Order: sequence, then structure tokens, then C-alpha cells
Amino acid sequence: MSMNIIISTTCLFLLILLLPLASCTKNNQVYLIEFGQHINGEKTLHEIENTHHSYLLLVKETEEEARASLLYSYKHTFNGFAALLTPNEANNLSGMEGVVSVTKSQIKSYSLHTTRSWKFVGLDGPLDPFEEKSNETNSDLLAKAKYGQDIIVGMIDNGVWPDSKSFSDEGMGPVPQKWKGVCQNGTDFGSSKCNRKIIGARYYLQGYESLYGPLNEQEDYKSARDKDGHGTHTASIVAGRAVQNASALGGFARGTAIGGAPLARLAIYKACWPIKGKSKSDGNVCANIDMLKAIDDAIEDGVDVINLSIGYHNPLKYEDDVIARGALQAIRNNIVVVCSAGNSGPVASSLSNPAPWIITVGASTVDRTFLAPIKLANGTNIEGRSITPLYMENSLRPLVLASDVELAGIAANSSGYCLDNTLDPSKVKGKIVLCLRGQGGRVIKGLEAQRAGAIAFILGNNKAYANDVPSDPNFIPATAVNYENTLKLIQYIHSTPNPMAQLLPGRTVLDAKPAPSMAIFSSRGPNIIDPNILKPDITAPGVDILAAWTAEDGPTRMTFQDKRVVKYNIFSGTSMSCPHVSAAAVLLKARYPTWSPAAIRSALITSARSTDNTGNQMTDETGKSTTPFAMGSGHFNPKRASNPGLIYDASYNDYLLYLCNLNSTNIAYNCPNQDPEPFDLNYPSIQINKLNYTKTIKRTVTNVGRSKSVYKFIANPPKEFTIIATPSVLKFTHVGQKRNFVITVTGNREQLPNKSDSEKYYFGWYTWTDKHHVVRSPVAVSFQ
Repeated sequence: MSMNIIISTTCLFLLILLLPLASCTKNNQVYLIEFGQHINGEKTLHEIENTHHSYLLLVKETEEEARASLLYSYKHTFNGFAALLTPNEANNLSGMEGVVSVTKSQIKSYSLHTTRSWKFVGLDGPLDPFEEKSNETNSDLLAKAKYGQDIIVGMIDNGVWPDSKSFSDEGMGPVPQKWKGVCQNGTDFGSSKCNRKIIGARYYLQGYESLYGPLNEQEDYKSARDKDGHGTHTASIVAGRAVQNASALGGFARGTAIGGAPLARLAIYKACWPIKGKSKSDGNVCANIDMLKAIDDAIEDGVDVINLSIGYHNPLKYEDDVIARGALQAIRNNIVVVCSAGNSGPVASSLSNPAPWIITVGASTVDRTFLAPIKLANGTNIEGRSITPLYMENSLRPLVLASDVELAGIAANSSGYCLDNTLDPSKVKGKIVLCLRGQGGRVIKGLEAQRAGAIAFILGNNKAYANDVPSDPNFIPATAVNYENTLKLIQYIHSTPNPMAQLLPGRTVLDAKPAPSMAIFSSRGPNIIDPNILKPDITAPGVDILAAWTAEDGPTRMTFQDKRVVKYNIFSGTSMSCPHVSAAAVLLKARYPTWSPAAIRSALITSARSTDNTGNQMTDETGKSTTPFAMGSGHFNPKRASNPGLIYDASYNDYLLYLCNLNSTNIAYNCPNQDPEPFDLNYPSIQINKLNYTKTIKRTVTNVGRSKSVYKFIANPPKEFTIIATPSVLKFTHVGQKRNFVITVTGNREQLPNKSDSEKYYFGWYTWTDKHHVVRSPVAVSFQ
């Protein structure tokens, strides 16, 4: 499972930082000091640090103390610095000329939210780009984008395992001249660990250590090296080289592991660290001043795309969100920023990273599954799934329900879940235990069954999890079943005095249907930060993804129990779907170097597909049709995105105008007397919150397809509202030509319930199409 984490012209927002460091002398606490409008220009970071140091000298007793108190100087994301100050020193600084604000930090730590997936989305070119022949079977995009050659991806995560074959630089050319970054030395990560694939690496500890004290180097490396696995996994999904015969523990998912842009360059920014004394499976923390500095350095270093598989556990206002703030300045520098939506689904309004200048990515399945059936004594086979590399002997064993073999005194609301120390060994030994999913960790249930002497265990979904069946590398033979099959097993156990079963060996199965479908954990909309912006934008493969792994952590990331070592691992989360879209952004940026980040986002959104491989609408874990609040515009389709026909473009100034209207804070920008409406931001989707009767929305499209083309409007609304475009035909005479149109959405009151729920949304689509392109946009509407 994946790990659970704008700044413009300064004065854009006030930043909330870290909890005061109680151990500091003189009652030092972390403060952020903000100056006026950006004046850094072409100043070097050293010059900026000297300026910040000069301010600290005015309030500190010695030069040494002043230098030690400076945590970070920011150049791009924020016009100011982070420092350790006493309240009195902070007060003195706040009155100095040029200082706009001095803000004491508050705790706000973020957390870290492939053989088959690329073929599933149609990017199945030659395994080795250097052996490519002159043919067109390779879908054009990979070849024309030169496999992402010389595009630099900034991975802000928890490091990388540089020794993996996925990061070989064999056959790659020199490091791009535009690169200005460094390879920072640290524990077991010297500068020699960087090469022509991993061209730079940095790590950030100031915020983390201000919050938790010095890093425990038994828990992590004091360097950019990854001791967890998450950062290695995400980096190889984006840009891993082709590694043949790769597989997870037990040989599952065997094939050629390769990133979506295998010739792209990687720049590693380690800003996430372990929770002290906790297992890696409990997650990591990413302090916000560390995150902000990592984005700042990525901009300065010259990256083209930033991948952030990180989010905060609750949606944050833009002014409180360092990812949103830093990402806006990245956009100002023409850098695409891709973020995970989070793993808090299927709860509504749970998604992270909702800023409209960010590409926000949900998670869905691919057409590969890992079947591990259950054979019952009555001859029935029950479908299960597992990537457990251990198998039962070829014989039937007693099958029991966990609630029937527990110790006395277990509370009714905790019964049946195989929680720690709940099973009675005298009733469990040598048997197969059916444990219910819900309370407690999935793999931990297997450990409890093992403790009690079970020969195997079955994880049974409750009604809430329905058809979302996980695949886990358990420590004893195991499989997992959906809710329907859980009921069948319970019925079988209760129907016979001697229920017996056998878990059959698991196997990898391709071309599974239906696929894709939404992952239950993928965070959902609607966007509660600004209900005028539909989020997430898109979904991508994020379930059971095979990619590179660290040699320092087992496949379950259960630090204290799992001592198994793997080179490649199967992992799930929006952390995995995010780098899929980052790789697609790399290819589009390589193919169209003049496209803006908004143009790339538009191409991805309007080309996505909302149907699965059976031709039906994508579904969620319950089997019901999913909505744009889960999938955005649909499942990403890089091949179609490379020829979108029309794009919805937007600039940095457009985002500032958008922020003017939100009135969430002061910004150092001359807002017009009459601000544009937030819903008029030129976005490739539409969300209308609490429609009264009718609303008109302005949009502009740019022709990036054929020079002479005619696009016609098609609407696909639900019965609750209509969608009309004026004009309904767009004619273009050359590439780059822009055309304006107005969308009018009108409610159909007769189709609404008598007591309309203002929180309920209805969904439709509109499309511009010529003979060669389908440019599709989702529409979400709620009513007053």
C-alpha cells in the first residue's frame, strides 16, 4: 500500500510551518520570515543566504548563532527564509524594513501517499530504445518523444536505491547542459552514485529534525539513499530502464520492468523520513519547510517535470499548502507538476492537491490479476487473489471462522477480525482461518493467524470493501476474497459439521476483465477547497504495480517482522498512479517542447477514456459506474494525448487572476477592478456548485491538430441539466489559432427531487469532435 503530504510574487500567502522545537535553547521555535515582492532575480543562492544572514545578525548575539539559526533560504517558491528564533527575536524582526510577515510555525507534516501497466495503456514499444528499428508499430509517441530523452524529472520523495538495474545509464548520452543541480554526498551515497540516469540527488532534514530531533540512522540513511522502497518504486515507474525477467517475490508479475519514459533523467530530492520508532508500513513524514525547499531547489536545478506522490491527510487551503504554493512557482518556470490525489477513498471530498495548476491523479487497476483459488471439500472452487509465495501441501485442511476460534472476552465489535492476540491456539492449530477485513492491518491478520498455529488464512471482504480484493505477500499461505465469496465461505462453514478446504497456488493472469476499475482507496472529490474546479483530473494504474525496490526493506514494509529482500515489488496507491502520469507528461514535453504545463494537462484530460476493456463505463469497488469525482476525465491514454486536436491553455498570470477572485489572501499582483469568475479559468472540465437555474462559462481552445479543421459540439448531459455551446461549430484555418466559446448549463427542475440535496452532484460530458479527434470534458453540477 502506498504511503500516507504557490507561491507567487511573495505576499501570495502566509505559510504555516512546524511545531516548535522544545529541545532548543532560548525557547527557539521555527519561524518563516517573508519579504515583499520577489527581487531575487538572478541572485545566487549564496547571495540570498547572505542577505538573510544579515537580518539574523541584527537579532542574534553572535555570527555563529545567526548562521546556525538559518534553516533554509528560498529563492523561487518563497521570498524569505525559515529560521529558529525566540518569540522576542521574531518580534524584533517583524518590525524591520522590508519584512512583510514573521509567522510562527504550526505542525503540518505531509506523508507519502511495472511490467504490465504501460502495455495496458498502449505504450508497448521496443524493450530497448537503442535497438528500435524504423517501423511505426510503436505508436509514434515513444519514438517521436525519443523515450523522454534529456527530459529531467524531479522526484520529491524518500530517496532512491541507486544500485537497482532500473537506474542503469548504459547507452545514455551526456547529462543535459541545462542541468544545474548537484549530487549531494551522504551516508552510503557518494557522488559516484549519480550517473547519466540519476543525474542529481539532494536530501532535506532541517524541518524533520526540528520536529523529531536528530535522525536515527538505524532507521534511515542520512543521504538520498532510500531505505523504505517508496521513492525507488515511483522513480522506476517514471523512468526506469528495461530490466528483463523482473518479478515480485515468488515470481509473480514476471516480465520486463520498464518506466514510461526510460531515457528521461532523474533528479532525486529526499524530503520524507521515517516516523521514529515506527515500522515503515506506518508511513513517513515530510516536513513542509523541507518540501518547500526541495521544490525550490528543483526549480533552480532545471527540472522539467516534478513528481509528488505526497499529500496531506485532509484537503488544505492553497495558502496553507506548500505543495500548492511551490507548484505555482514551478508552473511560472514552465515545469509540469503531477501529484497524487491521496489514499483516503472512497470517502467523499477526501482528495489532496486540488490546486488547478497541478495535475491531480487517482488510482485504478490494470488487466492483470493474481488468482489464488480456494478448493472446498464439496468440490466448489472459490476465486481468491494473492501474491503470497508460500503454498499449502496438496491436501484439505479444516476451515474455521475467526469469530468461532477466539479467546474468551473478545468484544463483539472486534470479533472475527484476527486482531493481535485474539485467536485461541488450541482451536486454530493446523487449520485455515477466515479473517474479516476491516479493523487491523491485512498482513497483520496473517501474522496473528500464524501466531495461533494456523496453516493458512483467508482475508474476507466485508460489505464496504465489496469487490476490492487486495493482493498481499503474506508470511503464511493466504488468499483474499470479495464480499460475495466471503458470504459463500461463511455459509459453507455453517452448513457442514466438518468444513475442509485447500488454498491452491497463486498465478499471474493477464487480460482480466473488467479493467480498468477504480481503486477503493483512491481519494474522491468533490473539491472542497474550490468547488469551481473539478478534481481529480485523471486516473492511472495504481493497483498491484511492479517496480524497483530497495534492498533494505521487505515487500510489506513491516520493518520489524519482514526480513525478506526483493529487487522488485508489487505495490499499490495513488503514489504509483502519479508517476505513470508524470511519465506521460515527460513524453508530451519531449514531443512538444513549447507546450505549457496547462497544455499538457489539457491533452491528458481531454483524451482520457471513461470505459473499460468490456466497452462499458468504468466501475468502482461496488460494481457501480464510477464518476468524475473518482476518475476525473477517465483513465489516461498517452497515445491519444499526443494528438489531442485542441487544448485548453492557461498561463501563470491566469492563475493569479483566478486567485484574485478567491480572496483567500493578499497577493502581490495588481488584481483588476472586476475579477474574472473562478469558474472561467480555462480548465478542461467544468464543476458548478449549487446551480440556481442557468450559468454561462467561458472557454478558449487552441488548435494543435490539423491546420484546416472544423469541430462540432456534442453534449451528453444527464436528465437533470442541459449543456449548450455557443457557437456550436468551431472553424480553424491554422495551427495555433484560438477560438472562444460559451457553455450554458441549465437545470431541468422537473427532473430534480422535490427536496433537492445541494451536496448531490449530477454528471455529464461535452465533446468537440472533427473527423480525427475527440476532445471530451466532464461536467459536474449540484443544485441549490
